[in-house]
Amino acid sequence: MAVSGVSGGLRVAVAGASGRMGRMLIEAVVAADDLVLSGALDVANSPSLGQDAALFLGQSSGVLITSDLHAGLARAQVLIDFTRPAGTLAHLAVCRELGVKAVIGTTGFTDDQKTVIADHARHIAITMAPNMSVGVNVVLKLLDTAARLLSEGYDIEVIETHHRHKVDAPSGTALKMGEVVAAALGRDLKQCAVYGREGVTGERDPSTIGFATIRGGDVVGDHTVLFAGTGERIEITHKSSSRATYAQGSLRAARFMASQAHGLFDMSDVLGMT
Repeated sequence: MAVSGVSGGLRVAVAGASGRMGRMLIEAVVAADDLVLSGALDVANSPSLGQDAALFLGQSSGVLITSDLHAGLARAQVLIDFTRPAGTLAHLAVCRELGVKAVIGTTGFTDDQKTVIADHARHIAITMAPNMSVGVNVVLKLLDTAARLLSEGYDIEVIETHHRHKVDAPSGTALKMGEVVAAALGRDLKQCAVYGREGVTGERDPSTIGFATIRGGDVVGDHTVLFAGTGERIEITHKSSSRATYAQGSLRAARFMASQAHGLFDMSDVLGMT
């Protein structure tokens, strides 16, 4: 296990340390031979404050969960953040101040908030992606190819399912899929997206990209892009059965960050797909 006192590894802090994704990230970091857990952040009212970050694993990391951003980031080289937009922006401001790089898996940012992130990236290296899964990012590449080849005669719908606790809809991954498809077709997703249908809607506009959102249970994340033509349907689907895939993708992004001084990157850069 990589602990805070060990030197030589990439020093990683984790935000949202007591949440589902935060714990998955901590488990992945302490299991990695080349990474060191150097900080663990959580909100001020978290009952986990002051506890060892690896206590849930029955281990001792030597890192205590804190809501003090400067203390939690003081020794870090990279922060991995899967929290909420407001929290992530607060974390990034301190990362910029301290020269800490960031891997952002948070979704639900507004355009204005994305502009703030881009400004931070002029000073520190940031990898931001709505989905850190390697498989999802391969699917995005497949969608670009499919959309170009199926540009005429096919209606396109994005269907996503997540657990009952997810607070934003459609998911960031679904929106990214829509953006990739729209760009391949030479369209602007903001102009052609349809987010739900009800009542007498009239015939489907063939230039639109539809989104359907399902919430329930403990589904980690399922995404399907449907290309529906005359006499056939093509579905490109990705299903996540564990958050571990997001954690492992995040670690790849953190390692990629080690060699970047500043700039805004995504998983296609991390995976060398650009």
